[in-house]
Amino acid sequence: MSGAAKMLMKIFRLINVNIEKIENIVLVLILSIMVLLSFLQVVLRNFFDQGILWGDILLRHLVLWVGFVGASLATREEKHINIDLFTRFLKPRGQDIARIVTNLFAVYICWLLADAGWTFVQDEKMAGTLIFNEIPVWYFQIIIPIGFLLMSFRFFISVLEHSIHFFKQQETGA
Repeated sequence: MSGAAKMLMKIFRLINVNIEKIENIVLVLILSIMVLLSFLQVVLRNFFDQGILWGDILLRHLVLWVGFVGASLATREEKHINIDLFTRFLKPRGQDIARIVTNLFAVYICWLLADAGWTFVQDEKMAGTLIFNEIPVWYFQIIIPIGFLLMSFRFFISVLEHSIHFFKQQETGA
C-alpha cells in the first residue's frame, strides 16, 4: 500500500474515532434526558394528575435520535443487521470480496436514504411545521440524513479496510 493511501486511511480512522466519541456523548446525554423526562412524567401523572404537555412528543423524537446514533455505532463495529449465510462458506479472500461488494452496496443505499432524508427535512423546513413552543420539527428530524451519512461513511471505511486486507492477502499469497 502506498504512503498516500496509508495516510488517507489513517485520516479516515481518526475521523471515525472522533465521530464515535461524539456519538457516545450524544447517546449518554439523550438517554439521560429520556430517563429523567420519563420519570418526571410518571411522577407528575401519578401524584399530581398532570404532565408535561410536550414531554411525550420530545421523547418520541429522542428515540429517533437514539436509533440513528445507535445504528451508526453498530455499523462502525460491524454489528448491524446483516445476512451472511453464504460468506461463512467462502474462503477468506472470497469473504473479503463479498464484504467489499455488500458494503459498497450499503454505501450507495445509505447515500440515497441520506439524500431522501435531506429532501424530507427541507420539505418540513419549508412547510414551517412546529413541534411545540414554536420550535420547528426539522430540528429533530435532521438526524435522519445525518444518521444515514454517518452509516454511509462507516460502510465506506469498511470497504477500504476489507480492500486493504484483500490486497495484503494477495501480496503474501495467502
